[in-house]
Amino acid sequence: MAKLFLLRHIKSQWNEENRFTGWMDVPLDENEIYEAKVLADKIFKRHKIDKIYCSTLFRNMDTIARMFEFGNEKYPVFMHIDKGRMKKWGHFIDISQQDVPVYVTEKLNERYYGKLQGANKDWAVRKYGKDKVKLWRRSFDIPPPKGESLKDVLKRVSPFFKSYVQDDLRAGKNVLVVASHNALRAIAKQIEGISDKKIINFEIAYGGVLEYDIDKSLKVKSKDIY
Repeated sequence: MAKLFLLRHIKSQWNEENRFTGWMDVPLDENEIYEAKVLADKIFKRHKIDKIYCSTLFRNMDTIARMFEFGNEKYPVFMHIDKGRMKKWGHFIDISQQDVPVYVTEKLNERYYGKLQGANKDWAVRKYGKDKVKLWRRSFDIPPPKGESLKDVLKRVSPFFKSYVQDDLRAGKNVLVVASHNALRAIAKQIEGISDKKIINFEIAYGGVLEYDIDKSLKVKSKDIY
């Protein structure tokens, strides 16, 4: 039985300012950094993590790096797996006993919010209406103006998950995925079989963790949320 952990990053500065962040690269909110120790206690002190996957966005990589400052004698080695020079030149001989591989890909990036990116969410509600903004943020197939829907996110997340994470789980490895909200919602939708209609009410808090026990046939045997 393998474990899969889906972790939403610690709250960022733009999250604190109630802005649509999307693909903008912003730092974590310094007032929330204490959450790194809480997360390290919940995950690293209770479980052996064999592999980590995360997006290219700094808030996700920084969440991982700060977690390793607490309760883990090893440290993360970030390896980019998308095509490009970061993948080609970022090679090395072998993982040492002190390294934990963190595979970085933009496939796990947040939903692209298009024209809303950087806008205050309260402003968007006043301009477009609460119901429409909720559909843009949480529905399955309705995108924000010039942006991505959750359906679009699933199209890039699903092939990546099948090509990388599923093989690790079949091999009995414990995998931690650290990403932004909608990339994780897409993964949860896929592995839990959440319907297009019900996904609108599925949310993960900042620093929230979904823990799954998954067998070799990739069936979810149990789920815990904390």
